[in-house]
Amino acid sequence: MESRLRTVGVVLAGGVGQRVGLNTPKQLVTVAGKSIIEHTLALFDAAPEIDEIIVLMTPGFTAEVEKLVAARGFGKVVQVLEGGASRTETTWRALDALGPQECNVLLHDAVRPLLEPRIITECVEALERDTAVEVAIPSSDTVVVVEPGPRGDVVREVPERARLRRVQTPQGFRLSVIRQAYERAFADPDFGRQPPTDDCGVVLRYLPEVPIVVVHGSERNIKVTHPVDLHIAETLFRLGPTAVPPASGQALEGRTVAVLGDDLGAGAEVAELARAHGAARVLLLPPASVSTTLPDVGRVDCVVNAAPVRPAGGLAEAGDDYLTAVTVARAAHPLLRESRGRLLLLTSSRLAGTGLARSGAAAVVELSLALAEEWAADGIAVNCVSAERAGAAQAVIDVLASDLTGQVVDA
Repeated sequence: MESRLRTVGVVLAGGVGQRVGLNTPKQLVTVAGKSIIEHTLALFDAAPEIDEIIVLMTPGFTAEVEKLVAARGFGKVVQVLEGGASRTETTWRALDALGPQECNVLLHDAVRPLLEPRIITECVEALERDTAVEVAIPSSDTVVVVEPGPRGDVVREVPERARLRRVQTPQGFRLSVIRQAYERAFADPDFGRQPPTDDCGVVLRYLPEVPIVVVHGSERNIKVTHPVDLHIAETLFRLGPTAVPPASGQALEGRTVAVLGDDLGAGAEVAELARAHGAARVLLLPPASVSTTLPDVGRVDCVVNAAPVRPAGGLAEAGDDYLTAVTVARAAHPLLRESRGRLLLLTSSRLAGTGLARSGAAAVVELSLALAEEWAADGIAVNCVSAERAGAAQAVIDVLASDLTGQVVDA
């Protein structure tokens, strides 16, 4: 086998959103400040193992995805094609577009936007040894096999739960293997009457001699199918990623960072770390005068509200913290719209302090999520760091250096 085959991520986005009750494709619905497909493409575009990306989109919406790809600078996307009338037809169109050169292919549902980068890595590593990979997790529920009875379904079999897995995506293949499986499938007159529900099922039925190895998936890797899934996905994004990648030493190189805070607390720590991570210009400004000082500083790429975190504050302080965040956001918006930059709001922990303090923190969290959704059209990323105490400066820098938006990170 070649030591380094090209790896292509195929994002299957051909659904129309009927089960979530929408008139537009569900992959274009906004969750946590971005469309679902945007979250998914960002994952594959950032994965070092992925060389190219092909998108199969619902007919009539390819131009919308092309605009999104251009706006976000997803440089690995090489084609945006129309999907077919069925999942199998959509997959075949992708395989046909890949041409004759051998490669590894990862087929992924666009509406699984919470895929962990670790899974992409492990799938590609598995394809160095095998030619078919399934992502799956153990079933926590007992599953039964039923058949129709005179008064409804009747249980006929209870499979051993320890052997059962719930299938996810991506599913990975050597191109020649999945293509051969589909060629045999289309030659079978019975295939259309009872098609497998996924691509590994096609390989299992038509190339049974090919072993399909399993990569462990994740409970977070949900598929947005029903209306409740939109709320679950929003909640999971709010909880933040399992881990924010640590910022490298030059992560903020060339950027201007404006920090709203004092010279003793979190503001000073964030400013110091921003300089250490290569920021070209770092400004530490008093929050009280943000409306007058921030508009005059010139180009700004990142604005951080690091006003004092007060986990034991009362009603007035909780309200002040929220109003300060609103004031900072209002002053920052025109500057960040110009630079297509980032706003980060630092607040006290949602889990610590008095009930009033937690309510104030929750208000700032909700503000950041609302702004992430509204400002996405302006190219502005918005996040929130929820900290138990002042001292979450490194988390702030890590988030500023990431591709996150519309997420809350607990530090």
